[in-house]
Amino acid sequence: MKHIIISIFICFNCIVCFAQLKADNENQSDSSKPYALVAGGSKGIGYGIAEALAKRGYNLILIARHLDTLQFVKNKLQTKYPIHVEILAIDLSFDSSAYVIAKWCTDRKIHLKVLCNVAGLGGANDYLSFPLDSLRYMVSLNIESCMALSLTLLPLLEKNTPSYILNVASMAGFAPIPIKNIYSATKSAVVFFSYSLRYQLEDKHISVSCLCPGPVFTKPEIVKDTKAKLGWFGMKMALDPGTVGEYAIKKTFKKKLIIVPGTLAKISSSIIRFLPRRWVVSLYGKAGKKKSK
Repeated sequence: MKHIIISIFICFNCIVCFAQLKADNENQSDSSKPYALVAGGSKGIGYGIAEALAKRGYNLILIARHLDTLQFVKNKLQTKYPIHVEILAIDLSFDSSAYVIAKWCTDRKIHLKVLCNVAGLGGANDYLSFPLDSLRYMVSLNIESCMALSLTLLPLLEKNTPSYILNVASMAGFAPIPIKNIYSATKSAVVFFSYSLRYQLEDKHISVSCLCPGPVFTKPEIVKDTKAKLGWFGMKMALDPGTVGEYAIKKTFKKKLIIVPGTLAKISSSIIRFLPRRWVVSLYGKAGKKKSK
C-alpha cells in the first residue's frame, strides 16, 4: 500500500512539473512573437485593430489613459488568444509620452513590427464653440501623438523590418467640413503625413498605411449624429469597429496606402476627392445648418 501511495505521489508531481514546463514553454514562445503597439487600443476602432492583430499571433502593447479599461481588455485578449499583452496607462497628449513609451520598449528590447496610431478625439463641438485648451488638446492628440510616436519608435521598427505603421484618420480628412472644422483639419494632416512618410520610409522596408473610415458606431452618440447629418445613406455606410479593425489590418499587411472600409464609403470618398473643395465645403455646411434647425 505504501508503494502504491508513493507511486501515485510521484506521478502527480510529474504531471504538475509537465504542466509547469508546458506553461513556461508557452510563455517563452509568447515572448518570442513579434509585437504590435496600438496607441488608443482599449476600445472602439483601436480594440478592433488590436483583436485583428491578436488573431494573427501578434503580442500587443496597448496604450490608453484608463488603467481599468486596459486591464479588462488585456484579460479578454489573453484569454481568447495565445498571446501576451502589455498595457501602459499614458495620456498621449503629453509632450513626454512618446519618449516614455519609446524608452519602455527599447529597455525591454521589444521585437516591434507594427505601430498603430489610433488615438484621437472627435466630438460634436467645433472651432467657434471650442475653448482654447480643448482645441489644443484635440490638435495634440490627433496629430502630434501620431507624428511623435512614429518618430521615436522608428529605430525599433527599422530593426525588425519588414515592419508597418498604420495611422488612423477618417473620411473627414478628405474634405474641409464647417461643422467639424478642427476634426477634419487634424485628420487631413494625418492623411498627408502618411502619404509623405510612406515615401520617406520606402527604402527602409517600413510600409505606411492610413485608415480613413466613414461612420463607425463606437458609441450611441455617433449613431445619433450619423442619422441626423447623413440620414439613411450614412446609416447604410456605417460599420462596426470589429469589421473596420479586421479590414484595416488585412490591407495594412498588403501594403495598401489609403484604406477605406466598405463599398459605399469607397464610392463616397472617391466623389469627395474628385469634387472641387468649395463645392464639398458648401455641401457639408448646408448639411450642418439643416441639422441645427
